[in-house]
Amino acid sequence: MGPRPNLLTRRAAGVASTTLALLLSTAAVGVVPAASAFSAAPGGACVEPADSHSNARLKPGAAAKHDPNELTAQQVRERDADLAAALRERANFRTGAGATALATVTIPVVVHVIQENSTRAGGNIPDSLITSQITVLNQAYAGATGGAVTAFAFRLDKINRVTNPSWYPIVQGSSAERSMKSSLRVGGKNTLNIYLGELSNDLLGWATFPQRNLSSMDGVVALSESLPGGTATNYNQGDTGTHEVGHWLNLYHTFQGGCGGSGDSVSDTPAEASPAYQCPTGRNTCSATGLDPITNFMDYTYDSCMYQFTPGQASRMLTAWNAYRAA
Repeated sequence: MGPRPNLLTRRAAGVASTTLALLLSTAAVGVVPAASAFSAAPGGACVEPADSHSNARLKPGAAAKHDPNELTAQQVRERDADLAAALRERANFRTGAGATALATVTIPVVVHVIQENSTRAGGNIPDSLITSQITVLNQAYAGATGGAVTAFAFRLDKINRVTNPSWYPIVQGSSAERSMKSSLRVGGKNTLNIYLGELSNDLLGWATFPQRNLSSMDGVVALSESLPGGTATNYNQGDTGTHEVGHWLNLYHTFQGGCGGSGDSVSDTPAEASPAYQCPTGRNTCSATGLDPITNFMDYTYDSCMYQFTPGQASRMLTAWNAYRAA
């Protein structure tokens, strides 16, 4: 498939409701079990390095960089083993204490705007970009842009603006990032904290995968100018946010594992040897059935090219929600 159809029209229309009438099974689709113990990527984070034909998704014009948190095959096996173990724990908890697995979820969102000063160049983006980002998330996860309907909707609860030059730009993996998140993060495991600002190393964003114990580092970091209407050319329709929230909900990249092994642990995303950039329609890097999923939100293509999750990804996210984030 090529660029997403009627994207601007669909996004301009907005989302009618934040309640999704979808009943999904809590069984994961295509999850490959493993026996080893859980060991997350460094810091429990996935880092989205934005436009370069290498192995990083970098801001336009940036030099090629390696994604420092690309998962190894062993880490994928360990994470999926942990997911299976967490599901068993939750099943026992539901049996003993009456907790119920969720089929539809509205996620409260707190957005932290990290600023160097009061100027737009210093990170002071308008509220309108943030509300547009929430609309984009709701459309993407409701299947309104052409993909599968997921169980998730998003409700903006608060915009928190912080002027602190020592946190600007946000440097991935730094003591300043840890200090920032430890000071600002609010809510439980079900609350999505999004941190916006200028980012280190020309990155577009990064996210933490879900864990059994809540970490103060939990959340999504995104380049503020990647929001809809921002200045990040080709990456300013809000799908950096869509992509990073996918990681927060336990999705891997579509090219995870290349052409072999368990890939991204979802059975209905065709295997992909390496990240796709721009919008290479018809790209086919693996001998397995199916063209590369360049229109999937979990690839590295332009925002204008990506517009869908698969049913398997929708099921995997809900499974992980019930295992890790449901109250």
